[in-house]
Amino acid sequence: MPTPESPTTPDRNGPLIELRGVSKRFGALEVLRAVDVVFEKGKTTVIIGESGSGKSVLLKHLIGLLRPDSGEIYFHGRRIDQLKEYEMVEIRRRFGFLFQGGALFDSLTVAENIAFPLVEHTHEPRDKIEQTVAEKLRMVGLDGLQQRKPAELSGGQRKRVALARAIALDPEIVLYDEPTTGLDPVRSDVIDELIRKLQHEINVTGIVVTHDMKSAFKVADRIVMLKHGTFVADGTPDYFRTTDDAQVRRFVDGHAGEEDLAALND
Repeated sequence: MPTPESPTTPDRNGPLIELRGVSKRFGALEVLRAVDVVFEKGKTTVIIGESGSGKSVLLKHLIGLLRPDSGEIYFHGRRIDQLKEYEMVEIRRRFGFLFQGGALFDSLTVAENIAFPLVEHTHEPRDKIEQTVAEKLRMVGLDGLQQRKPAELSGGQRKRVALARAIALDPEIVLYDEPTTGLDPVRSDVIDELIRKLQHEINVTGIVVTHDMKSAFKVADRIVMLKHGTFVADGTPDYFRTTDDAQVRRFVDGHAGEEDLAALND
């Protein structure tokens, strides 16, 4: 009989992703400290925190790019942190990942970039792949740019092409690593609108790492805050707007703490 720790079939009624006691260090640096967190299907969760608090490291654990030193990671109730690399391939197909810099292939056209995961992971005929590429580009408002190279695009357009590639395989969940970094406020708002569009139109679950509180408040159903490798706050956007918790207020309002200012005098 299967146990909750090692089910033979996915649990479709439980949380989409669950981390139990996940810790990770690099040498003497402890980046994640016994993290417990659950991500619910169909919701957008925003992870905030200072640089170096473990946000991007946590994202990479969700798709097996990093493995925890201790703790457990579950996807649909199935433990995945101990799966072999070939077993992770099918899991990763159900995730999209928007990298901070977009990570487009400079030598490929827009169409070829978006088609890349389809060519690698499916046996669809060329005409079907072309239809899918056009569909994904329409979703991000860029249909017609198929033959452009990344160098011919603006920063905002490159992010949107990267997002089209992230959803090429119709993932259940998209991980966004600093999706608005390097963009002006208008282009940032376009990305935020796309995150909301994917959630509402095709029920994509989102996990967003960002320093941009305007973006966080716009896209989040829930916000969690990492500090020194552990979660110190978890609530709705309204909670983060109104809380009196000093460490949360300093981050949300962008105010340096005494220890930060003291370092200027060292």
